[in-house]
Amino acid sequence: MTGAVEPLLLMALRVEQDIFLIRQRGREVAAAVGLEHQDQVRLATALSEVARDLLHAAAGADVAFGAVFEAVDGRHHLRVDLAPVRPLPDGWYEPRSGAVARLVDTLSVVGSEGDTVVRMSRRIPANAQALTPERLAELRAELGQVVPGSALDELATQNAQLIAALDEVRSQRDELAVLNAELEETNRGVMALYTQLSEELEETNRGVVALYAELDEKSAQLRAASESKSRFLANVSHELRAPVTAIIGLGRLLTDSASDPLTAAQSEQIGLIRSSATDLLTLVNDLLDLAKAESGRIEPDWAEVDLRVVFGQLRGTLRALSARPEVELVVEEPPTPAVVVSDEVLLAQVLRNLLHNGLKFTERGEVRMRAERLGDRWRLTVADTGAGIPAELQERIFEEFYQVPGNTRVRGTGLGLPYARRLVTLLGGTLELTSEPGRGSTFTVTLPVERA
Repeated sequence: MTGAVEPLLLMALRVEQDIFLIRQRGREVAAAVGLEHQDQVRLATALSEVARDLLHAAAGADVAFGAVFEAVDGRHHLRVDLAPVRPLPDGWYEPRSGAVARLVDTLSVVGSEGDTVVRMSRRIPANAQALTPERLAELRAELGQVVPGSALDELATQNAQLIAALDEVRSQRDELAVLNAELEETNRGVMALYTQLSEELEETNRGVVALYAELDEKSAQLRAASESKSRFLANVSHELRAPVTAIIGLGRLLTDSASDPLTAAQSEQIGLIRSSATDLLTLVNDLLDLAKAESGRIEPDWAEVDLRVVFGQLRGTLRALSARPEVELVVEEPPTPAVVVSDEVLLAQVLRNLLHNGLKFTERGEVRMRAERLGDRWRLTVADTGAGIPAELQERIFEEFYQVPGNTRVRGTGLGLPYARRLVTLLGGTLELTSEPGRGSTFTVTLPVERA
């Protein structure tokens, strides 16, 4: 019944007392091949249940105990075949309780050489002694020498096992009671912690709400202050422009050839007055432009702008303003088609500001402006060979009134670059700076080809 493998033990099931014997020998075989104590009891119990079923159904059975090696999990199994003494129809026998199937690893009814065989198996632990052919021969000899006990002995052994199992269940029940008590105590602690956290979270939420309310109030105050500053700058700039323009005009009249001649000292002083007034007028105009940008009163006039026209105008006007022969202004021709949807006046004002800064703060070399198309965006760059700006100051130059400290003899208002960045943002683009001390600076204006 075990195929080509010689069984460890053969038995016959004929009478009721044989059930106890099969249980006893099953436990002995399980212990011999290395099954643990609990697995021995499980296998013996499953054997007695199936043997009782077969005794009643088929008036007996032949029982074969064998150790086999199955490649399913690469381990040995103790397999027991119970063959009824008379054939049973297919599907007739089924274990009366699913509990039997839970006691063993496999339980099935198979056909073997024309017989109906009830087969069960239990995996042998990996740490058990290897079941070599020599070891199996020793086990057969040992089991053959064992004298079976009586049914009363087996019943006593079964009762002892049952008492041990009850003790174990009682111990597990006591452990479970302790665990339940600990779990209940833990749950009380968790609930207390949850309550505390909920209260703290509620208190925090109230603080956050109050903080947001305070932030809203501060934001409103900040907006009001910003609007007041913009109005102040606009009003002051507007009021200052007229008298400053008058000062410049009066200075021009005093130095005119039709006026009374002036001494050299007077001419020099009036020149200083005109120069200071011109600087003041530039500052006033920058303040007025910045105030307009901050207040949102600048509305772009969107239209198609030809960059070649803008570049040509800037090339002509700023080349005449370049006062240093050591500095060359290079305005490259944009690639065609050089069309962008923008405001031509505002865009020209931004580029003029960048070129003027480059010419003003570059002592030798060149100031170069070029344009290139990158997909759906234009990149306009103004690069100079000036002193450059340290990395830690590159964002500060976009702050109002800030000027990079240095020994340059040229000073500015500190408003041109902040105003240029606001205009570029208004046009839907960005204005960035890359610079390195001693290697010059590059201002990059990125604009969308179409209106954003």
